[in-house]
Amino acid sequence: MGVDYYNILKVSKNATDEDLKRSYKRLAMKWHPDKNGENKKEAEAKFKQISEAYDVLSNAHKRQIYDLYGEEALKSGQFDQASPTCAGHPGAGGNSFRYKSRDADDIFAEFFGLSKGGFKDSPVVAGGDRGTPRKAAPVENLLPCSLEELYKGSKRKMQISRIVLDDTGKPVTVEEVLAIHIKPGWKKGTKITFPEKGDYEPGAAPGDLVFVVEEKPHPVFRRDGNDLVVHKKISLLDALTGSTISLTTLDGRELTIPVTDVIKPGHEQVIPNEGMPISKEPGKKGNLRIKFEIKFPSRLSSDQKSELRRVLGRPAE
Repeated sequence: MGVDYYNILKVSKNATDEDLKRSYKRLAMKWHPDKNGENKKEAEAKFKQISEAYDVLSNAHKRQIYDLYGEEALKSGQFDQASPTCAGHPGAGGNSFRYKSRDADDIFAEFFGLSKGGFKDSPVVAGGDRGTPRKAAPVENLLPCSLEELYKGSKRKMQISRIVLDDTGKPVTVEEVLAIHIKPGWKKGTKITFPEKGDYEPGAAPGDLVFVVEEKPHPVFRRDGNDLVVHKKISLLDALTGSTISLTTLDGRELTIPVTDVIKPGHEQVIPNEGMPISKEPGKKGNLRIKFEIKFPSRLSSDQKSELRRVLGRPAE
């Protein structure tokens, strides 16, 4: 028989028009060249085969001739047109039937109600109407990230389960591992989208799977936009006379920061370029802001008070 159109469309020889449409829609969406950039040549060949199979099997006359005589006879017109089986169809009793192959893009556009070549911007992908398959709603999942991951960047592997159609058109659950590359400086609410990795829904193209970055609390630092904020307690003595503080950064470096100014309540010391990386400006970072809390003594003796008055310039009463 040559080419097996039923096998190409993954349908039985008793397939109804609805069976043909359902299978063509699934396979054409899967193998459309616009969706297969990495193996476009293979996809184009598959797409043309699927389109030709649908064109033949969805046309009652072509299908009958194919079933009786095969693909080669159908295309060459060399079959017994006087056969009673073909009676009543154009070409029966004569040699006037001529097989005409239809363009694969024309079939696709006609099937989905699009202009030719309109797949990329079509409602099949964009989720519009015009009687075409809608796109299922996106599925969102939170992606909790530590402040260290958002500072340095990281790679994650996420195992997902989703519902897809198998080759027979039956919904099945499959597992898949997705690679997520977290870039330095990403903020809470950043979305990572995997197109059409959502669940199958009847009458719809698969929706997108979206991961939304969530920032986990950190025991030392708090993020404020591109800045990092840290709170440090110092004694009243250090606040008045100066000190040195040490900090371990989110990438493991040790910072030694001299405190030379007199620290007043509410004082904030700014260390430039030691905040969070700025994702849209590689090489740049925000500021590190140190907020000081002064620890006052709970009590002072009479002698301590007198000494403080003397040192600070107030005469003893």
